[in-house]
Amino acid sequence: MNTDNRYSRFALVGEMMQTPNILRNFELKNCEKAIDAIKQKGKLFLTGEGSSRIFPAKNAMYCARRAGINLNLATEGGMQACCYDLSDFVVFGTSNSGQTKEVIRLFERLNNVNHKNLFALTANKNTKLESLAKQTFILSCGKEQAVAATKSVAEQTLFYQSLLSAIAGKSLAKKLPQLADAFGATLTMPIDEKITNAIASAGTIYFAGKNDGVAEELTLKASEILRNKSDYLEGTYAVHGVEEAMNKDDVVILIDPFKSELEKIKQTLVDGVGLKVFAVSDEQTIFPTIIVPDIGELDNYIYLAAGWNILVETGINLSIDIDKPLRARKVGNEYLDG
Repeated sequence: MNTDNRYSRFALVGEMMQTPNILRNFELKNCEKAIDAIKQKGKLFLTGEGSSRIFPAKNAMYCARRAGINLNLATEGGMQACCYDLSDFVVFGTSNSGQTKEVIRLFERLNNVNHKNLFALTANKNTKLESLAKQTFILSCGKEQAVAATKSVAEQTLFYQSLLSAIAGKSLAKKLPQLADAFGATLTMPIDEKITNAIASAGTIYFAGKNDGVAEELTLKASEILRNKSDYLEGTYAVHGVEEAMNKDDVVILIDPFKSELEKIKQTLVDGVGLKVFAVSDEQTIFPTIIVPDIGELDNYIYLAAGWNILVETGINLSIDIDKPLRARKVGNEYLDG
């Protein structure tokens, strides 16, 4: 991906290109009430729908557990969360529009039982969700024009990860310049045409990786941007039976794969099914590999950037309008008064 006219005419690319500076300039502000509540309760529930939950919430949980942060962390979509007893949890609801029906229904239900610790994260002011929350944090990234959310996803994720770092008495601020530089470099690195050609002609695009939100979020983005069938294979699920339904024209993209399982994946999927496997990793693998910078605890953002780059290059290859899917909407399930 680069800035010539083949790319820059798309709002999606412009919003992706804005992301490095959004990350560079991010500041966690006015979060004392939320931090105090989370410390007091020791339980945090993160909800939202689609891109507003997948990477932000799951990255937060993954990073907190790796860091040994002593919190009870959970996530679920708004409708299923309505089935849970969340009385002891601090609840964060994320919705760019502030009008996502499932999140609003959950917050209405919790307000009806006098829940005291409801917080919201949105990109718009004076929304229905804001009226239901104790405190609402507004993203700095601004409104997105493309249907597929990008810069907002990265900022939501950094908000949650920074919030958890603050709870642990730490700060990510000094690491943000390195993150921004690496993110920008990864967005604009060349992608081998053999990889994008294979993805462009794939029957199904599978993303395989840890349950940290990255591969799952890219699965959604593949559907929205490329209009192709896509699926997420968590952990080592790719070698536990799904191969029975795979075809030779399918493609598997491994995101930060477990090194010890690469040979088994080759035996099962390449030798067994005959499909193509590619990897995104900080080092060369036995598969064609897109190598990205290693920046430690913020690596997941870099893997996300690599995935965006792959999808845009493939979309350009397919000559489709990557800003405007045929059926997907900017607000998937919008709350309407009345």
